[in-house]
Amino acid sequence: MFKNYIKIAWRNLWKRKAFTLLNIIGLSIAFTVAILLSMTATFELSHDKFHTDIGRIYQVINKEQTAKGSEISFTHAVPFTPTLREEVPGVQSISRYLEQNGLVSYGEKDFTIDIAYVDNDFFSMFSFPEIKGNITNALKTKSNVVLTEKSAMKLFGTLDVIGKTVTLLVNGKHEPFVIAGILHNIPFQSSLEFDIAVNFENHTSYTSRMNDWSNKNHEVYLKLQENIAPIQFEKNTREFSNLHFADQIENAKRDGAQKSKNNQYQEIKLSNFADKNFVQIVNGDLIVKKTYPYLILSISILILFIASVNFINMSIGASVYRLREIGVRKTMGARKTELFFQFWSESIFIFLSSIGIGLLLASSLLKPFKTLFRTEASFANITTQSFLISALFGFLIITCLAGGYPAYILSKLGTLQSLKGKLNMVSKNRLRDSLMVFQFSIAILLMSGSLVLWKQIDYMRTKDLGFNKEQVISFPLNGKKDNRLALELLRNELSNAPQAVSISASDNNFGLGKDGSGYTSVLGFDYKERGVKTNMLIVDYDYLQTLDLSLVSGRTFNRKYANDSLSVIINEAMAKEIAEKDPVQKTFSMGDSTKYTIIGVVKDYHFEKLNKKIEPITFFMDSEWDVYYAYVKIKSNDHLGSLSVVENAWKKIEPNAEFLGSFLDENLDRAIRKERIMTTIITTGSVIAIALSCIGIFAISLLLITQRKKEIGVRKVVGASILSLTMMLSKDFIKLVGIAFILSSPISYWLLNNWLQGYSYRINLSLWFFILSGAVAILIAFLTISVQTIKAAIANPVKSLRTE
Repeated sequence: MFKNYIKIAWRNLWKRKAFTLLNIIGLSIAFTVAILLSMTATFELSHDKFHTDIGRIYQVINKEQTAKGSEISFTHAVPFTPTLREEVPGVQSISRYLEQNGLVSYGEKDFTIDIAYVDNDFFSMFSFPEIKGNITNALKTKSNVVLTEKSAMKLFGTLDVIGKTVTLLVNGKHEPFVIAGILHNIPFQSSLEFDIAVNFENHTSYTSRMNDWSNKNHEVYLKLQENIAPIQFEKNTREFSNLHFADQIENAKRDGAQKSKNNQYQEIKLSNFADKNFVQIVNGDLIVKKTYPYLILSISILILFIASVNFINMSIGASVYRLREIGVRKTMGARKTELFFQFWSESIFIFLSSIGIGLLLASSLLKPFKTLFRTEASFANITTQSFLISALFGFLIITCLAGGYPAYILSKLGTLQSLKGKLNMVSKNRLRDSLMVFQFSIAILLMSGSLVLWKQIDYMRTKDLGFNKEQVISFPLNGKKDNRLALELLRNELSNAPQAVSISASDNNFGLGKDGSGYTSVLGFDYKERGVKTNMLIVDYDYLQTLDLSLVSGRTFNRKYANDSLSVIINEAMAKEIAEKDPVQKTFSMGDSTKYTIIGVVKDYHFEKLNKKIEPITFFMDSEWDVYYAYVKIKSNDHLGSLSVVENAWKKIEPNAEFLGSFLDENLDRAIRKERIMTTIITTGSVIAIALSCIGIFAISLLLITQRKKEIGVRKVVGASILSLTMMLSKDFIKLVGIAFILSSPISYWLLNNWLQGYSYRINLSLWFFILSGAVAILIAFLTISVQTIKAAIANPVKSLRTE
């Protein structure tokens, strides 16, 4: 019996080659896209899942109430971690975590690598795969370090390095460290990435801030003991917060802050480490947003759905031509179940063929796909048990629907009605039309989404950010020499270079540089008996001139003034923060009672991403504080040549250091990489959705025109024009696309408006985005249908009238 099903299925599919080919092409494309996007989504969702007991690992967050509302902080003071462990029960493991770029040397080799300063509990808490050494207790000794496989090979060319000594530039000094362990390369799904792990006690802040609760510069992670709920642990920390943050609490009360819903001014909160890659701060609260991976997964499902709708519609439409076959089979005694299995076997054959082709295409396209979308996803991400069960369940539903629904409709017909070859198509048309409306709604939604996203990305790329981003090169000062000394040597080296206009430096970069690092420092102090906060930036001379920042009032730092080390420049947002209309020459004191004088105010500029409002920022020019990034402003012509000149100058100063220079506009592009990738995915999805919808509408129009050949012939005989026939045959399909536009536009508007709310600076959501998407969809649908309708309209009516 089964062999007979296969034989008849093959015969019927071969007989209708055009529809079989269209089905296989559409489904193969859909499966290819769905496989690639699904592995990307599951890869994103698998972040940090390789750690054992990840459900018990948390990032420690501080939530404080201010006069402006609640604020979230991820950083903590040096004494916070040991004190929390000692005073609050329930902690199994806890570690500080501070990541910085640093210089490591072995022999003549110097490399700038990513250093993680951690406590000894770090490797007992996190399950980073080890190769050699006792990783769990490797950092118990202050002079020990743990290297990754990549770093060990870069320095030594071998993994047999346990017990060998490397030199690290720590606190301005070259210190020897013994290699106590080797890790496998950090998995791509890890939120914590580093090249070498060092005991936290080696960091300069450890000794200088051991008892300082006001200066916060690192993250803290902990693992709770078994049977300890995070909510209970948070309650247990309230007395701890009230004791150790008493001064901050008093200041919050003084400034008019309101208590939280838990009746607290300072709270310690736990954020599950499994969600670290998806955590965002929204209105002073921590929320988990997995929009990006779920959006990718949704697009893959929607594209597969559109292809499946085409398949179902074509199966239903083509079943009309099999009425006599069904009648004969019923006359011979075929039961409903046998008819169902016959149709189902044909569906399975097409689906299995398409899945096979899709797997081959996905495999061949995987490498360029990973390059384009900057992902390390692989087939391993979609071979999990839960994913395969879900895929099998979807496969059975679609094939049963595609094979079972036509069988159900046809099996209800009487034998005589089947043999006459006629079928009332009213109910079937409703299902077909509903499915077509739904698939075009998806296509229009994706198209309007891609238009809005591209416009927002273009807005972020071209918006005037208030500084010169096209003519400024930035790079890390990553050599052995003291950074300020290296900066002066760079000035001397480029003094005669006509390409260099001005040179400066700061302790932070714009956007995301080639070294991948970027951080902000926030400073809090009292001003006129009121707490204020500002971003803190250490700069060198000529910073404003190099970045082309506009000075609103006062002056910039000048080498003629010896006291400029105690002077600061603020932006307009900081002037509002301290409520001073004319802040120049006003003074303030920080925690160490040192008085700083405001000498200038710069116009507000975007030093962070456009999803954040411009915040207060204060420039300090104190040579006691280090700078980490150099900035070189060049002339507008010959960017590549100027970059080469700067690189050669840096290599003369630091011949063993890697030059990681890039223009600021490149850094800013890297910072919005995720938005660009998401936009590319949605755009690709909309193109494929439209293409698949056109395949479906082309096939359905071909079926219906074939059914109406005699009607077309009669109309031509009585004088109908080609245009009138084309409009008659097209209007029903165009009406469906119009309904799809009406249904999808409000949903699309709501979704996109919510997405844009995440950006403080955004485009206006015009109706033209949706009108254009609908018009394009209607035009494409009309052109697709016209291929068949015009062909039918110009055909010889004599041939049409012979069809009966």
